[in-house]
Amino acid sequence: MNALRHNRKGFAFFLLACLLFLNACALQTGNGAGSAEPQANEPIGKVYYTYFDTVSYVYDYAGDSAERFEDRSAEVSHILLEYHQLFDIYHEYSGVTNLCTLNKAAGGDALEVDPKLIDFLLDAKEMYELTGGEMNVMLGAVLRLWHDCREAAEEDPASAAIPGAEELRQAYSHTGIDLLEIDPERHTVRIADPEASIDVGALGKGYATERAAEYLEREGASGYVLNIGGNIRCIGDRPDGSGWATAIRDPDNSTEDYACRIRIRDTACVTSGVYERYFTVNGRQYHHIIDKDTLYPAEYYTSLTVVTRDSALADALSTALFCMPPEEGKALVESIGGVEALWIFPDGTERQTPGFAELIEEQTES
Repeated sequence: MNALRHNRKGFAFFLLACLLFLNACALQTGNGAGSAEPQANEPIGKVYYTYFDTVSYVYDYAGDSAERFEDRSAEVSHILLEYHQLFDIYHEYSGVTNLCTLNKAAGGDALEVDPKLIDFLLDAKEMYELTGGEMNVMLGAVLRLWHDCREAAEEDPASAAIPGAEELRQAYSHTGIDLLEIDPERHTVRIADPEASIDVGALGKGYATERAAEYLEREGASGYVLNIGGNIRCIGDRPDGSGWATAIRDPDNSTEDYACRIRIRDTACVTSGVYERYFTVNGRQYHHIIDKDTLYPAEYYTSLTVVTRDSALADALSTALFCMPPEEGKALVESIGGVEALWIFPDGTERQTPGFAELIEEQTES
């Protein structure tokens, strides 16, 4: 089975997981977004297909009027679009100086950017320090090599290949976080090395999700759920106080199986796994989560789930912890506080924080 078919299989599971998570709500889809009128005890829902190359859902369980939900979901859509364009490393947009623009200008002059992008990149540098360099948005030169190989494998599986070791080492020499020069006062950003580039795939989606959640909280919304490409963010609680159930996929089994189900409220839940994006070379699978120490796909786990209130932190940690040995990862989680995690190892064994274990439920009802 080639990489493109694997991606379709993963997407099929994603849709199944969404149905499990959201009580099998019926959605009417359209060209940009779809919506569903609420049935008895069901939420109002809307789905978007244009942000971060994934599917995004907004749900209201609180019983807002259709008009209020329309206004709130439209603003969520606007926020996602804004960050989608700012974080895009492959396309530029009229009137927007984004990451693609910055990467193209690497080695040249500093560029003035939207203050929102300044805030994000400053947060990214803080995340670098927090994770001991595991969450590095300047890893773009290395990630680009793997991305190109994965795309080539999708086009021609028979000729699939991985980057060479020397090629990867050369690329890694252009990934220093200090190459990212930020001037918050002038709102400028410069990439000092012409061979360096930014890639925020491990952080950007969660960050945008959290900004949308903050908007809903400012609006006084509660009982909303955002599912942005699998990044779950619950705003408040379900009106009956029961929270929401979500399934964590078993990475070693079929799309219908899950490792556990957890019940969450007013928090974020993000899972990284080897099954999300990968390609096959000579019978071996190479997934997309690259370990900075080896420059090859991380091999500690097959799945890692993080639950914490901030979606940006959950997104970043799900990748950073994936590339850390168990004891180091456990120490990082404990040092932060307010973070729960589930590690699933290649042999199928699991490890979880005490707080994560308390979230697990056996019931099959949502």
